[in-house]
Amino acid sequence: MPARAPLLPIVIFFFLFFVLPSSLNAAGFSVELIHHDSPKSPFYNASDGPFDRVWRAIDRSNSRINYFISSTSAASRKDASSTVVPRAASYLMSISLGTPPLEIVAIADTGSDLIWTQCLPCKTCYKQVAPIFDPSKSSTYTDVSCNSNTCTELPKLGCTSNGGCMYGYSYGDGSYTNGVVGEETLTMTSSNGGGVNFPNITFGCGHENVGGFDSHGAGIIGLGGGPLSLVSQLGPSVGKKFAYCLVPYAQNTTSSRMDLGDNAVVSGNGTVITPLISKKGGETFFYVTLEKISVGENSISVPSPEKGNIFIDSGTTLTILPTSAHKSLLPVLKSAINLQPVPDPSKYFDLCYEFGKDLKIPDLTFGFDGGELVLGSMNTFLQVNENLTCLSFLGSDSVAIIGNIAQQNFKIGYDLSDMKVAFQPTDCTHQ
Repeated sequence: MPARAPLLPIVIFFFLFFVLPSSLNAAGFSVELIHHDSPKSPFYNASDGPFDRVWRAIDRSNSRINYFISSTSAASRKDASSTVVPRAASYLMSISLGTPPLEIVAIADTGSDLIWTQCLPCKTCYKQVAPIFDPSKSSTYTDVSCNSNTCTELPKLGCTSNGGCMYGYSYGDGSYTNGVVGEETLTMTSSNGGGVNFPNITFGCGHENVGGFDSHGAGIIGLGGGPLSLVSQLGPSVGKKFAYCLVPYAQNTTSSRMDLGDNAVVSGNGTVITPLISKKGGETFFYVTLEKISVGENSISVPSPEKGNIFIDSGTTLTILPTSAHKSLLPVLKSAINLQPVPDPSKYFDLCYEFGKDLKIPDLTFGFDGGELVLGSMNTFLQVNENLTCLSFLGSDSVAIIGNIAQQNFKIGYDLSDMKVAFQPTDCTHQ
């Protein structure tokens, strides 16, 4: 990590709303991803300039990178306080819990697994706009046993007097949630007003939730690769497949999309497929093996003592490379861009140029185990103010991440059964 500046990746925020067919079938279903700063977003502020939003996002994202560093360095630890990330996650998801169903809006996080929401009775709950879920009013709620295999998958606080499982999560900013683990029916509302029900979904019923949670969110829905994530629990219903297509940040008036089920299969011209690597204790993260990065005829190798040296995260904006690879890439890029670099006043970025001054950015090729993916300028550089465009890669000795700038205008499909991920160049504004 560069000594002259802390590593603060940008996190771009979206909101997630489900659009479903009236019944779940082989075609699966799709979700709409609405950018936090889009005019469609309830949090849109017309008085904000585009670069105000970028730098505000930089400030918000500190907890996310700290989470990844903590989680990957101590992935096998299962204690009562597991550092995960609250507000820096990327999406909000509208779902319903219970019978009769209660609609909630919760943060959807691709970097965590557990689904949890605030529950009555509250020992301590943060202010929440929507009603708080009351399990005593649901005919389909059941407690999860403290001796169950499910309970062993969680940071466990202990057992209730009735033998139920108690969980506890703490967050990088000092926030935390404690409660009991239950099973409940989860409902996704269809576009025609009906619903699709998924019974026996494991979730955390949080009775003590303290810290920097937003009143518009009623908890967290984990979308990672672990056994308790939403995608894993839906299992056969969606074939453990999902895909998304992120529109470029500058075009965020058009919604992105996420698919689940058979219509999440990515194939056809230009598709690059690489294996997903499972790591013990790190099942949440979508690891792949990046072997080299090429600029024209020049290639640099990416250190890989074992397979799975970098993971894909849709919630982190910048791409974080191993320090040695990042340092090797900089002079290669400088040589390929026939302009004099300019310093970044913020000292966050390592390579910047005056925006619009005959700036021609060469393609970069990521050489994965299984294929090569060509990244254009929108995937590698970010305009950070009116006059400055910077390489959206940083270096770190602690963690390596393919961020969402690098993922723009690719349909990216995850198959958690066959353990592979596919990339296909796509105009995501027309998905």
